[in-house]
Amino acid sequence: MLQLANVVTDRGSKYAVSGGPVGSRKEADAFLKALKRDKKFAKATHNTWAVLLSDGTPLKGDDGESGAGMVILRMLERGGLCDHIVVVTRWYGGVKLGGDRFRRVQDCVRAYIAARAG
Repeated sequence: MLQLANVVTDRGSKYAVSGGPVGSRKEADAFLKALKRDKKFAKATHNTWAVLLSDGTPLKGDDGESGAGMVILRMLERGGLCDHIVVVTRWYGGVKLGGDRFRRVQDCVRAYIAARAG
């Protein structure tokens, strides 16, 4: 598991990104369960995620952050990253970000892909 903490802070909200290889919905669920064993991530406001399986099946979860899973999925598709889950975690800071929340999700996914590439 690759994990980047405090990738972005915006108006009090803090973001982190995590990811790793998965090959099925069952493995994606197991990854999320393992991530949430860490109380910090279990208590996060949102753990949005997506994975594009090698057979072309898209999987995603918004965890209350409507539309964020699709943002991650589109970035995985553009980057050609298959069989790899990416989870963007947000701890709400008390100020609504509106559409900027999608920019922060994109920032996190970009940081993850760059860190993974080395």
